[in-house]
Amino acid sequence: MTIEIGGRIPAVELLDSDDKSFVLDRYLGSPLLLYFYPKDDTAGCTREAQEFSAAKAEFDVLGVQLLGVSRDTATKHRKFIGKYDLTVPLATDPDGTVLEAFGSWVEKSLYGRKYMGIDRSTFLFGADGKLAQVWRKVRVPGHVEAVLAAARELAAR
Repeated sequence: MTIEIGGRIPAVELLDSDDKSFVLDRYLGSPLLLYFYPKDDTAGCTREAQEFSAAKAEFDVLGVQLLGVSRDTATKHRKFIGKYDLTVPLATDPDGTVLEAFGSWVEKSLYGRKYMGIDRSTFLFGADGKLAQVWRKVRVPGHVEAVLAAARELAAR
């Protein structure tokens, strides 16, 4: 099962960086930008988190909540946030349920070896909880600017 444009935020459970459980649909009522990334403290993931953090004030003005998700532990998230002074909240999906619901747990290949991993992907939901836009196989350079432009369009509706 993967979520499609117009689909609603699934009521799936995550853990925040303090190891507290919450259901994703708690964001209903305000736009939500949810991005999945492979691993804390790696080059691409660090750059992506830093760029979303740098743009957080602009997302805040638009009323868009931000949330980054990986399978890393809450402890690793806290260290990652502290090391880079990140302002974007991070959540963990330890059993991969949320990744599966979004179709972001995919087969990958590296040097001919196949394995399962996280598809760097971003989902923008409207305040009504419906998926407005999705980006798959994200390349970090220029991504935050593209997402911010889409968030501006969503806010103008």
